[in-house]
Amino acid sequence: MTIKFSLIITIFCLFACVINGLAFPSEKNVPTYSYKIINTYPHDPGAYTQGLVYADGFLYEGTGQNGESSLRKVDLTTGTVLNFHQLSSEYFGEGVAIYDNKIIQLTWQSNTGFHYDLESFLLIDQFYYPSEGWGLTYDGEKLLMSDGTENIYFLDPITFHEIGKIQVTNGDTPVKQLNELEYINGQVYANVWHSEKIVVFNPETGAVTAWIDLSGLLIDADKHPAIDTMNGIAYDQQNDRLFVTGKNWPKLFEIKLVPGK
Repeated sequence: MTIKFSLIITIFCLFACVINGLAFPSEKNVPTYSYKIINTYPHDPGAYTQGLVYADGFLYEGTGQNGESSLRKVDLTTGTVLNFHQLSSEYFGEGVAIYDNKIIQLTWQSNTGFHYDLESFLLIDQFYYPSEGWGLTYDGEKLLMSDGTENIYFLDPITFHEIGKIQVTNGDTPVKQLNELEYINGQVYANVWHSEKIVVFNPETGAVTAWIDLSGLLIDADKHPAIDTMNGIAYDQQNDRLFVTGKNWPKLFEIKLVPGK
């Protein structure tokens, strides 16, 4: 009798906790931003954008697809490719980041990364990692790498050895399919694959701090049969400019974030 009564009390308490949101807390509420287009620039519609970074007045872009993967230096205003390195056809190029006058590029499923001289694009060396390679960024001390899951790996920029890892979560919910990364003022911005959203998270804890909804950024008139998902985030620190584009998009956009929608 006592056991049955205790069981009833326990069930009642659990039910009450659920009703009051105590037992299973809901996902953390974070702000969602929309956007305002500030400028529009040409972008090579043949560039399957996997990585993007802005430095010293230029865009540096890593592109994907076996046989088409490349590393590029691009004039922002005209979209002209100023320097170009073709990857071997066995590699599917992925994210890029700049560190100490070198540019680092990941590959997708080859477990291989490359680092090049930033000016000449001459290959300096290559390195290896156990996961897939997706997005890459540099926070001033270490490299942050995504692999299409909710995991973010910290790499030493000299040895490329893994030195830590976090999981990106919105409340208790993992945010998966993290793709291209950009470190901006203490936060990391990440494209979420096959979506028009960017998630912003704290790189120390992995906690989501904001969402950016870029729905409708590329209008139907600009779309063509090869258009693929949004991917590519770059930031001009000196002039506080945020750039976004997508795989095979004909345009690159400078946007300003707008609260709400």
